[in-house]
Amino acid sequence: MAKSNYTEENIKSLDWREHIRMRPGMYIGKLGDGSSADDGIYILVKEIFDNSIDEYVMGFGKKIDIEVKEGEVRVRDYGRGIPLGKVIDCVSKINTGGKYDSKAFKKSVGLNGVGTKAVNALSDYFKVESIREGKAKIAEFEKGELLKDHKVKKVSDDNGTKVLFRPDASVFKNYRYRPDYLESQLWNYAYLNSGLRINFNGKTLYSKNGLLDLLERKTQKEQLRYKIIHFKGDDIELAFSHGNHYGEQYYSFVNGQNTTQGGTHLNAFKEGIVKTIQNHYKKDNFDRKDILSSIVGAISVRVEEPVFESQTKTKLGSNEIAPGGQTVRTFVGKFIETKLDNFLHRNEEIAKQLRSRIAQSEKERKELAGIKKLANKRAKKANLHNKKLRDCRIHFNDGTRKTSEEDRMQTTLFITEGDSASGSITKARDVQLQAVFSLRGKPLNCFGLTKKVVYENEEFNLLQHALDIEDSLDNLRYNRVVIATDADVDGMHIRLLLLTFFLQFFPELVRNGHLFILETPLFRVRDKQKTFYCYSEAEKQAAIDKLRGKPEITRFKGLGEISPEEFGDFIGENIRLEPVVLNEEIDLDEILAYYMGKNTSSRQEFIIDNLRVEKDEAVEEEEEEVLPKEEVIAAE
Repeated sequence: MAKSNYTEENIKSLDWREHIRMRPGMYIGKLGDGSSADDGIYILVKEIFDNSIDEYVMGFGKKIDIEVKEGEVRVRDYGRGIPLGKVIDCVSKINTGGKYDSKAFKKSVGLNGVGTKAVNALSDYFKVESIREGKAKIAEFEKGELLKDHKVKKVSDDNGTKVLFRPDASVFKNYRYRPDYLESQLWNYAYLNSGLRINFNGKTLYSKNGLLDLLERKTQKEQLRYKIIHFKGDDIELAFSHGNHYGEQYYSFVNGQNTTQGGTHLNAFKEGIVKTIQNHYKKDNFDRKDILSSIVGAISVRVEEPVFESQTKTKLGSNEIAPGGQTVRTFVGKFIETKLDNFLHRNEEIAKQLRSRIAQSEKERKELAGIKKLANKRAKKANLHNKKLRDCRIHFNDGTRKTSEEDRMQTTLFITEGDSASGSITKARDVQLQAVFSLRGKPLNCFGLTKKVVYENEEFNLLQHALDIEDSLDNLRYNRVVIATDADVDGMHIRLLLLTFFLQFFPELVRNGHLFILETPLFRVRDKQKTFYCYSEAEKQAAIDKLRGKPEITRFKGLGEISPEEFGDFIGENIRLEPVVLNEEIDLDEILAYYMGKNTSSRQEFIIDNLRVEKDEAVEEEEEEVLPKEEVIAAE
């Protein structure tokens, strides 16, 4: 056996900047390119904005300005401003900040003094300016290194802090900020900080009634079964109602942080509602699933020095202490028990409507029970994990392994059409983290059908089992669910059919940012030295202009025509995903009815108009007559 040298030279010490840049995931979670709401570039914005929010919470400043344009982020608050002599230290020295002093920041979002430093280290340009009592201090950085230390100067500006940064493109490859993600994130800040005005790219975001406003906005196009119930107390606020949608929908927060993965407070919220309703109606046999089915709720709590299960603060730890020395579970449970029971006694009509919704859920559950049992047997008999699903290794290919949250957050399931496309992706994928589910033919148009069809239709039944979302989205086996279809009429139709399936029966999977569309190249442009893969006519022309002479141009008509070797580039580091986003303004029923209902001519128009193919029909018809499926033509 060869000997391995292990000497003093193997021991390295990294400074704060090098460590953050070498291990960014430790500080901001996954990097991403901006296609997911939890990608690193949004965490950078959050880390800066959290500091401004903390100033507002402490009673300083009534507005925050934020502008995001062409990858450059500007945040300006009107708080106290960083003490001028500590400006550089606060943005470039780990474990330096005012939040260690509990007198200055009692219930802050971030307490570890790392956030701003991570933004600085991961930006190719970072500028901070603090204004206090007519004086200003400016410092500029590049990738965390100090570029220029400006002298303190006199100004007439209001107190506060200004931060400008540009994420480092060498770290966040091909990144792009999505305004809808940013606006959604900023609206949450507005709901949780009633009275704060947030000016975002010329638009003012403001909330007067907190979580009540949040739920009203989130459900404005949805038919609720009764008026939203809203309670607010010291360090706690909650709101909920029931609709007609499938599944459960929650928005949870701790100290203003959107805990997308829930945690102790959200579990206590659910437990409190179930227990109080069972006691109020004296129905211990009310099933938990029936009480929570079709619920839409929001909860916010504030605790001192919260402990999250990750640096990105998406899940509250299990041993948190709430005000008064109680556990979070006890604190939330007692609040709900008192407030909700009194409310239902005083509002008999709402109490009747709530009970009616529970009874309906119970009826639907019992009707499905027999069908689900048969469907589970069929799924096992179909040998799902061998024939339909090529699983990733972290699931051990049989679904028996309980994966860690960190592992699961990196997993992807590609839903493909036919054996040809699934074969290419299967050969090219990262077998550790990427799985492939192969559809057989076109899925059923399930618009207007009940959830019974999910169990009776073999493809849908096997798909929900592959995802493990039959009982709860909490069991979702893959963080990213990617629809991978051809860029033609049939592929677009299959895409719409799958979208209908998810939006109708599992809308929370879409709302929580798990569903994506895979973008694949339409053209390959190359000469003997270089190769470009192009996703549009514009990209094709730009590639032609970069090459000398007459390049070879290949147009791909289907995923199966792209070799596994090439496919590796498109589903690896350079993957392009278009997220499926549900804006609050969207009427889901109306959208589904329009595209998947009876007006098929409108749907056909939509499919044709949205194809990413050449629009010159005469040229396409000629090509189809003289060229094979993967054609090679010379550029003019």
